[in-house]
Amino acid sequence: MATKYLCKACRGVLNVKTSIILAALKENSPKKGLFLLNPELGNYTVTTHSTFKMEEGEEYLIKCPICHAHLNSLKYDHLVRIIMVEENGAEYDIYFSDIVGEKCTYKISGSKIEKIGPDSVKYNKYFDVPEEDRKYL
Repeated sequence: MATKYLCKACRGVLNVKTSIILAALKENSPKKGLFLLNPELGNYTVTTHSTFKMEEGEEYLIKCPICHAHLNSLKYDHLVRIIMVEENGAEYDIYFSDIVGEKCTYKISGSKIEKIGPDSVKYNKYFDVPEEDRKYL
């Protein structure tokens, strides 16, 4: 069993072969389409169809292609949440930026937080919790 990425709402598997498949739409715009993410955390390669261009710096609503639930976090502005399940069954919340071009990922399990990417410092305010307070998370 390989690492799986799941929708936070329906828990449907979002990855096929070597890509995570998600849907995106630009609010107040006709722009919408599917995009593929590399499942390796820290690899920010994005693939789209030639007719769906995601512009650098634009923010998108990200949806599950299975159940169409919004994956953008209601708790943390500009971040999207999906679930990662490793081969050993360990489960993590994965947060990444909904702004095209930002290289920012968080891998969270309980009070353990792993920051990945040079832009992750932009969202430290959401995840920097003093060590003595992490036991309450």
